[in-house]
Amino acid sequence: MDLKPYIRVIPDFPQPGISFKDITTLLNDGEKYKEAINAIKEMVSELEIDVIAGPEARGFVVGAPLAYALGVGFVPIRKSGKLPYETIEVGYDLEYGKDKLAMHKDAIKPGQNVLIADDLLATGGTIATSVNLVRELGGNVVGTAFLIELSELNGRAKLPDISVFSLAKYDY
Repeated sequence: MDLKPYIRVIPDFPQPGISFKDITTLLNDGEKYKEAINAIKEMVSELEIDVIAGPEARGFVVGAPLAYALGVGFVPIRKSGKLPYETIEVGYDLEYGKDKLAMHKDAIKPGQNVLIADDLLATGGTIATSVNLVRELGGNVVGTAFLIELSELNGRAKLPDISVFSLAKYDY
C-alpha cells in the first residue's frame, strides 16, 4: 500500500523546521484505514503474537484495530497517573524534559510474545521505553509496527535487537 497520498504533511508544525505527518486524513478514510491495518497485519503475519501493546494515544488507533484483526488482546501504554490499577512505570527523556510511561502490572504475562504498535517511529524514545515496560513484566517483544517511519531520525538504532515494520518512510 502506498500510504503517502493519505497522510497530510504540515510544514513548520509544531515549530519551524518540523514537517508534521498528520494521520487524521488516513483515519477519516475507512477503506484506506482498513487497508493500512491489513497491510501491517500482513507484514507481521509470520510473528507469533500473543498481545499487542500501544502507547497513547495514536498507538491506540493502530494497535487496537491490529489486535482485533489478528484476534489477540490489546494493552494500552499510558502516561503516568492515567491507569486505574497498580502500574509499573519507566521514565524517558523528552526534547525539553522528562516523562514516564506506565502499564498495569498484570497487563503482560511472563513469556508472552508482544508486538508494539504505534503511528510513527521518529527518534525511538517512546518505543524504547515501551519495550522496557514489556520486558520488565517478563514479556518477549517480537517486533514493532508503525504506519510511518522517519528514517533520518534513526529510531531503529534504539531497537537494535527488535524487528521494525513500517508502511511508509519519510526522510524527515
